[in-house]
Amino acid sequence: MQLLLSLGIVVNARFCFCAPNYINVMANILVIDDNRSILMALKLLLSGKFDIVTTLSSPKTLLSVMREHDYDVVLLDMNFNDKTNTGNEGLFWLSEIKKNFTAEVVLFTAFGDIELAVNGIKRGAYDFIVKPWDNERLVKTLSDAAKMRKSNDKGHDNKDKDDVPLFWGTSPAFQMTKSIIQRVAPSDASILITGENGTGKSMIAREIHQQSLRRNMPFVTVDIGSLSGTLFESELFGHVKGSFTDAYSDHIGKFELANNGTIFLDEIGNIPLNLQTKLLHVLQDKTVSRVGDNKEIPINVRLICATNMNLQNMVMKGSFREDLFYRINTINIKVPSLRECKDDIVPLAELFMHRFAKQYNKNITGIDDDARMQLSKYQWGGNIRELRNCMERAVILCASDKLDTSDFQLNFLDYWTPDTEEEDIGTLDDIEKNAIMNVIKKYEGNLSLVAKHLGISRQTLYNKINKYGL
Repeated sequence: MQLLLSLGIVVNARFCFCAPNYINVMANILVIDDNRSILMALKLLLSGKFDIVTTLSSPKTLLSVMREHDYDVVLLDMNFNDKTNTGNEGLFWLSEIKKNFTAEVVLFTAFGDIELAVNGIKRGAYDFIVKPWDNERLVKTLSDAAKMRKSNDKGHDNKDKDDVPLFWGTSPAFQMTKSIIQRVAPSDASILITGENGTGKSMIAREIHQQSLRRNMPFVTVDIGSLSGTLFESELFGHVKGSFTDAYSDHIGKFELANNGTIFLDEIGNIPLNLQTKLLHVLQDKTVSRVGDNKEIPINVRLICATNMNLQNMVMKGSFREDLFYRINTINIKVPSLRECKDDIVPLAELFMHRFAKQYNKNITGIDDDARMQLSKYQWGGNIRELRNCMERAVILCASDKLDTSDFQLNFLDYWTPDTEEEDIGTLDDIEKNAIMNVIKKYEGNLSLVAKHLGISRQTLYNKINKYGL
C-alpha cells in the first residue's frame, strides 16, 4: 500500500478497499500497463467485478493473447517507453486492436491531454481515463464499455455482431417502421423512438445512424437511467479538473465525444425535472459547458432518444417539460411489440436458433411443429429480448437435432387466448407496471434478478419502482 501511495496511485484510503457497487459484470477485461504496481492495484480492484481480469506489462504479446481469449474491453496504457509521453504507442495498439478484434478499448494515461483523448476517440476508443483514477468512474466506464461491446460489438461502426442482423420481418408493423427509418435517416431531424422493453429501440437508433450522412462519425450511447443526478452533468457535458470532489482530471462529456456524429439518449424519460432544463439549453444553444468551466464549446450532433414511458402523459402531469418534449420529438418512431407481429415470431426464433447453434457448436437443424406453435402463441412480454434469451437457453438444453417443446421453459399463463387477445391492455405505463410487479413476484423481491430479467440497470429499476409506487 505504501508503494502505491508513493507512486501517486492511491488518492485516498478507499482506493483498494471501498469498491464501487458494481458486482460481477459479465465481461472479460484485459489491462495493459508497464507499471506492475498499477497492474496489481487494478487486479485487486477489478477482480470479482468482472468475469476475467487479465494483466499484461507489455503490449508485445497483446494480439496473441487476444486471439486466445475473447475480451470485451481492453484498458490500454498509452505510453510504454519512459523517454516519451506522446501517446503514439497507445494509438498504434488501439488501431491494431480495432483492425483485428471487436473489443472496446478504454485508453489509460497519466497525461491529461484533451487533444490526445479526442484523437483516440476518433480512432475508435470508447473512452479515456486519466491517472490517478477514480475507482467508481473507472469501473463504470469499463462496465459501460462491456455493455456497448455486447450490444453493439464494435461501437463506432454500428454493426451489432453480438445479436442477429436487424430483422424487419414481413408484418405490416415492422415494414412500416422500416419505411419511416429509410425516409428520416438521411435528415438531421431529432427522433424519439418509443416502444416496450426489449423491442430493439437501441438497434433502431444504430440503424438510423448507419443510414444517415453521419455514418462515418461517432455514435455515442448514453443510458440515462443509469445516471444519478450528480453524474448527469459530468457524463453528458464533461467537467474540468478540481470542479468537484474526485475530479482529478479533465473529463470529456458524451456530447463532445459525439460531435459531428449522433448521440443516443436511452431511457430519456428518466431525466429528473431539474436537469431537463440543462439538457434543453444544450439542445437549443448547440453548446456545452463543462462542469466547473464557463467556456462554451460548440457541438454539432444528431439527437436520437428512446423511452418506454408515455412522455405525453408525463408532460400533462408536469414531470416532463413540454418544450423539451417537442425539441426531442420532431419524428416519432414507434417500434412494434411481438404481439403486433405474430407471423414474424418463428422466423426470428429461427435466426436466433442458427446463431446460437453455431456459437455453442450444436448440430440443430430446426424447430418441430409443436414447438413452433408454442412459440407463436406465447405472449412474449419481454419482446425480442425475451425471445432471444429463450432461444439461447433452448439451444443449450437441446439434446437432439431439432428443438421441441421440452427445450422451452415457457409459462403457460403467458399464452394468447381468443378472450385476452382483443382486450384493452392499457397504456405503456400500465403494461410496464404490471410487468415489473410480475417479475418482482417471480423472483420473490430479488431486485438484482428482476433487473437482469427485465434487461435494465438496478438504478433504472429503482426509479421505476418509485414511479409506480411498488
